Amino acid sequence: MTNYQVSEFEQHQEEQPLDERVIEIARVAKVVKGGRRFQFRVTIVIGDNNGKVGMGVGKANAVPDAMRKATERAHKHFHKVTLARTTVPHETIGHVGGARVLLKPASPGTGVIAAGGVRAVLEAAGVRDILTKSMGSANVLNVVQATFQALDNMKSPQEEAARRGKPVSELLPFWERRKSNG
Repeated sequence: MTNYQVSEFEQHQEEQPLDERVIEIARVAKVVKGGRRFQFRVTIVIGDNNGKVGMGVGKANAVPDAMRKATERAHKHFHKVTLARTTVPHETIGHVGGARVLLKPASPGTGVIAAGGVRAVLEAAGVRDILTKSMGSANVLNVVQATFQALDNMKSPQEEAARRGKPVSELLPFWERRKSNG
């Protein structure tokens, strides 16, 4: 009988399955002396719907192999995302290449106002209410990476309040302040 130690990832897999979304399947070509060599590039986003999300890109001669590689890479590159209940704590912009993605907090009940890769990343991360705008390049890979950069730029209200020397209540979104003031 072999005794092996269960990794943290495997334990998490048993508790709750991860939300896996295919963002893009692209056929890419490499021009060589004899003509073109085609491969498939697959972009996948994986999240636990509770503040952790990862992206992976896999390239292979067949789509299933590319998907497997992308999934493995996404598991290796998990990010912790700062959330404020069902939305993000503050407005931010992520830049990658020519793509820019604006993420703006929204009041409860708004939903995810986003499309394509941005929506997949935010829903996999567990964001339920947000306003977004994709500006500049429409390249799917760059837009998804810009969304990740914007999420990485997020700071918790407590961290930002400490940095500014203000109470946390002053940094809450207006709909939260309105509730507490009556």
